[in-house]
Amino acid sequence: MGQRCRAAAAAAVLGLLLLTTPAASRAQPLTSTQADAQAAYDRALADFKSILAERRRQIETRQPLPNLPGQALYLARVAVISTYKDLTDAMPSRIGKPNKFGIPPAYFDAAIEPLVDEYADIFDIMEAPPEDAQNSATPFKDVIDLGTAIARAKGLASKDAEAAGRISLGLFYAETNGKQNVRNARSNTYMGSFQTGPSEDRNGQRKWAAIKGTIATLDPALSARDDKEEARSRGTDRRFNHWTNVRDGLMNAHADLFREIPTIVKTLPDPIDQMKLFELIQIVPTPTRSALSSGDLLNYRVSNPTIMKHLRNNSIFAFGKTDRARSSASFREILGAMWPFKRKFEKAMVKYAEIK
Repeated sequence: MGQRCRAAAAAAVLGLLLLTTPAASRAQPLTSTQADAQAAYDRALADFKSILAERRRQIETRQPLPNLPGQALYLARVAVISTYKDLTDAMPSRIGKPNKFGIPPAYFDAAIEPLVDEYADIFDIMEAPPEDAQNSATPFKDVIDLGTAIARAKGLASKDAEAAGRISLGLFYAETNGKQNVRNARSNTYMGSFQTGPSEDRNGQRKWAAIKGTIATLDPALSARDDKEEARSRGTDRRFNHWTNVRDGLMNAHADLFREIPTIVKTLPDPIDQMKLFELIQIVPTPTRSALSSGDLLNYRVSNPTIMKHLRNNSIFAFGKTDRARSSASFREILGAMWPFKRKFEKAMVKYAEIK
């Protein structure tokens, strides 16, 4: 009888343990570091929701928007991603499922996907082209054709010139997500399909004039199209003519590097990595050129604080204390950290395949 009582008591204790252990585990207090990380993320998420609601309300009630209306929104999104990365660094168990944006799960909670959809929609409204923008009926093909023609004028063989066209399309997606003639909700300087400033536009126009004769010989039809667009854009802000802005943007920053494409393709056989490298020509041109001429592109290291700041300002090593604490990086590491661009370049690859 005593044995049965003891067995029953033991079973009861075991049952109680089975019932209470998971709850006790869940109730374990957070460390101070974890609690601080959770609080920082909660604040950042609340701020993001608040600025989203404010911009939506201003748009729908036709209130005047502040100067650079996208800047506060952009910084709020950066803060959400940064604080979530700090949270998952402190609590790896918070890393969740993949998300539709292709953001590494350690940086982003898939549950807030609708907020980022709202963010993108608001930016589309704020950056809508001006009424007098001169659109193209074939914006993607224009980018490919111009990149290919410029590369041929620079002496590239057909295969490498095609790579230049594909890379150019990637740059279009990187700058505007494939939207033509957009404004810029975060800058009063950079505008148009390739987001150029006035001086960059003038520089590209000057460089185009220098190769126009070669272009006319190699591709008379493209040269004739160029003449029509040049005439159409006269007397306007040429950055809001899709053709001339793409043309001058490519000539300003990228055309001289097209000559390096045969070497780049050997070093970086992945077309998306090629696009990433040419986007770096846009972001940090001097160290990227130095890396290309070094003979050891992937291991070339940058440590200049100004360069690291430019990278962070363009969403590279920008999220979380660990990434932002970096004082230097190799180009291999920089390319790996360009995941914010990956989805855009994948879209470019799909569009390129459709057109070709």
